[in-house]
Amino acid sequence: MKITEIACKSALHHHQSKWLPFEWDLNVYRGCTHGCKYCYAMYSHSYIDNSTTENYFRETFVKSNIVEQLAKELASPKWKGELINLGGVTDNYQHAEAKYKLMPDIWRLLIKHKNPVVISTKSDLILRDYDLIAALARVASVQIAVTVTTADYGMQRLLEPGAVDADRRFIVLREFSKFTTTGLHMMPVIPYMTDCYDNIDSLMAIAASCKVSYVLPAIMNLRGATRQAFFDFLLKKQPAVQPEMLKLYGKDKTLMKAYKKKLYAVIRERMSHYGYGTIAKPSGYL
Repeated sequence: MKITEIACKSALHHHQSKWLPFEWDLNVYRGCTHGCKYCYAMYSHSYIDNSTTENYFRETFVKSNIVEQLAKELASPKWKGELINLGGVTDNYQHAEAKYKLMPDIWRLLIKHKNPVVISTKSDLILRDYDLIAALARVASVQIAVTVTTADYGMQRLLEPGAVDADRRFIVLREFSKFTTTGLHMMPVIPYMTDCYDNIDSLMAIAASCKVSYVLPAIMNLRGATRQAFFDFLLKKQPAVQPEMLKLYGKDKTLMKAYKKKLYAVIRERMSHYGYGTIAKPSGYL
């Protein structure tokens, strides 16, 4: 893995989307070492000079001045203390964070300004900052979400080769559920790979045992650079699945509509069984 330090012009990125409950993202890194085959954010590397979408998992850019930039932006009279999504394009607790340790100072700034946040991660490194996050939760709204796509270790290694195993992710949810809102992001649900009843039921059962506040599922959405990368992966590692996946994600939308109807019926039934509410709009996944 190649790591390059860069200077960012701003810490907070503004966006507007009808699907998201927040308008501000903070990404400490570019690129991600989790290596998720379905990652929707790999397109972002094409915005960097001399880089490509293929390098998204092989090179990480560290925004070395992001703490100083965030301090300026949070102290600005223009800032109104809006909800910040910590991540969105990449995981702020990926492998590079163990070395650079940028997140503790970011948490300290958020505590100082009593700023509400939501964060989603696939890493148990976030437990390192447990006391800081607890301190922020005493003065502002904090929501901790963890993405888990499958309870099957073999399938997880195939789909997310650089991420920690599901057991360690659920420990994160169990610990943070002691004092703040937590969420299980079943995102994405991958047709023919993670969509079976047993997997869906297992994830929700474990979430309930960890006292997770909500469950948020969403089916895989293949677009842009992700589509070609995912089908190339299937051809190499899951060739038997590729033909059916191509049909489902083809031009005939009736197949996908029928599939979604059946899948979400199962998900709703299991959510109801474990005491979770209706399916909300997705807030993005890592």
